[in-house]
Amino acid sequence: MPASGPSRSVELDQPPTTERSTTGLGNRPHPIADALTVADSIAAALTHPRTVSAARKESSRSWPQALADGAAGIALLHIERAHCGRGGWDAAHRWLAAASSDTLSAAANASLYFGAPAVAFAVNAASAPGASGRYQATMRRLDEAVLALTRSRAAAAHARIDRGDAPLMREFDLVSGLAGLGAYHLRRHPDHPITLEILHYLTRLTEPLPGRDDLPPWWTPVAPTGDPSPDYPHGHGNLGVSHGIGSVLALLSLAVLEDLPVPGSRDAIHRLCTWTDTWLQNASTAPWWPGYVTVDQAPARHPGAHPRQRIPLPGSLRPRPSWCYGIGGTARAQQLAALALADTTRQRTAETAMLSTLRDPVQVDRLTETGLCHGLAGLLQTAWRMAAQARTPELAAEIPLLAARLIARPHDPLADPSLLDGAAGIALALHTVGTGISPATGWDAVLTLA
Repeated sequence: MPASGPSRSVELDQPPTTERSTTGLGNRPHPIADALTVADSIAAALTHPRTVSAARKESSRSWPQALADGAAGIALLHIERAHCGRGGWDAAHRWLAAASSDTLSAAANASLYFGAPAVAFAVNAASAPGASGRYQATMRRLDEAVLALTRSRAAAAHARIDRGDAPLMREFDLVSGLAGLGAYHLRRHPDHPITLEILHYLTRLTEPLPGRDDLPPWWTPVAPTGDPSPDYPHGHGNLGVSHGIGSVLALLSLAVLEDLPVPGSRDAIHRLCTWTDTWLQNASTAPWWPGYVTVDQAPARHPGAHPRQRIPLPGSLRPRPSWCYGIGGTARAQQLAALALADTTRQRTAETAMLSTLRDPVQVDRLTETGLCHGLAGLLQTAWRMAAQARTPELAAEIPLLAARLIARPHDPLADPSLLDGAAGIALALHTVGTGISPATGWDAVLTLA
């Protein structure tokens, strides 16, 4: 199905013929053999795109060039396995070819999760790290499209700030906006001028807007769906990682940890942390943050206060501990900010939030799904990343128990093979804890976990 707007036709280079093993972090949790067995089984079921397509009816929202639920996301599983020597490059190349079978979108609808940037992330994962000549011609063609798109999106965002208007979620968020494009560029070429330009924009996003002293400058005038709604007449403030300010906090912190020269980035992190601190609940025992907040809740500084809302706002109370809006994403963003600022108190709070959640079966049981976005796999990958950099050694001890929960759930890879909600993402998280090494591809950069 062709995409609308500017596009690029991309023909893949030949697949690589060599494998690369990778070393892990020095303080990583121990490998879990059962997790690797399940990951291998899922990957085997997803080896051939034709088999997967024949076994399921494609939904209208599933595009090959999509990262969340298309071939680009499934390609990441096979690329990671090939880098680690647990799978062949033939499978990875088949899925990359499937991802680029459409004319790739480089229009305004393109983002980290769709179109040329999504395919570019997957192809870059196959070409890196340290593999001279691997898919390099393909990357040069994709770079042209993604750089042009990013410059256009950044220019529009700066113009909006110059006008003093409030931002829409899709301007800055991870899935659709500039935080997602920034995550791609930080992974692809951290020293490129476009990467610094995106980080400059994200820093500027946190600076006060004229006439908006009562609300933070990232407050968006729409509902959490991204659209205007009478139930959110004054919009909302979004703390989530998928669609809120959490990804901006994580990305700026990752840039500081890489020593990128972005003026004002530490001040921006401080501003974001100051605001999220006002919404921190149960700070001393079992910390958590709401997924989003409204103007009505601001005076009480508590997410349960929404007297003028006509309907309950379950997402603004304690969210389930998912990656997208819960502890899975927000605690990791806070830990990264703490590492960037050398703030040991903040780091302890973030790690306590994760540890108390993992030790609370009531909270973990709220994750009825298994995928990366809303389910156990996302919590598992986040917990592993946090444990690998934690000052709280008890975190690592909880990883096997959480992995066992995920392993025990039924897995039908062909029912939903996707990255974000389905089997490919589950397999990648289990592959991480199964091998006990940091992902060779850095695939979880699409979640701003690393």
